[in-house]
Amino acid sequence: MTDIEYLKKYYNGDINNAIKRLEMGEPVQYIVGNVDFFGYKINVDKRVLIPRFETEELVENTIKYIKKYFSLPVDILEIGTGSGCISIALKKELENINITASEKENNADINFVNTDIYKGINKKFDCIISNPPYISKDEKIMDIVYNNEPHLALFANNNGLYFYEEIIKNAKNILKDKYLICFEIGESEAESVTSYAYKYLNNPKVIVKKDLEKRDRMIFIHNFE
Repeated sequence: MTDIEYLKKYYNGDINNAIKRLEMGEPVQYIVGNVDFFGYKINVDKRVLIPRFETEELVENTIKYIKKYFSLPVDILEIGTGSGCISIALKKELENINITASEKENNADINFVNTDIYKGINKKFDCIISNPPYISKDEKIMDIVYNNEPHLALFANNNGLYFYEEIIKNAKNILKDKYLICFEIGESEAESVTSYAYKYLNNPKVIVKKDLEKRDRMIFIHNFE
């Protein structure tokens, strides 16, 4: 489906004005005001990153690991929630779980916390999941992304690796004895993120998974037997 076809199907306002906005380089998802993610309608505007297919794969794999290795209920912390797409999908797809994140839509019972990574978090979690900013500040990206989507959700210090190290090095303070950490990553960042896991955690196991385009785009860190 082309962007114009998408507008005509889902946009409820002045279609001619919407097409002009599209021609000016505004993403179709922002014009429509929502996007389908894992079968759920997620509201989006220029304050949040547009959910991608890779993030659906992160959610899909996280669900598989939780079902395989944990007994419910499971306590999950999402860091860097943005649109709330990850937490909504997890809450809808998994019964009897508790999610701490920032989200208000889809009738999903999720604890809203406005904080900086772990600040103010006072409980232990089985699972941490995050799709943090991971683009290096000197990396070139598509104009439609650079000119429209929030840079705070795109770019990170330390060549795009800042949030991975910050999350991992302090994770032991809020993780339960048996844990799972799930990240979406840039395709060249697997080695660095893996090194943080070995540096800061006690004998972790690390799984790097490829997306549908055969790129390293997900990392799962755990201590399962």
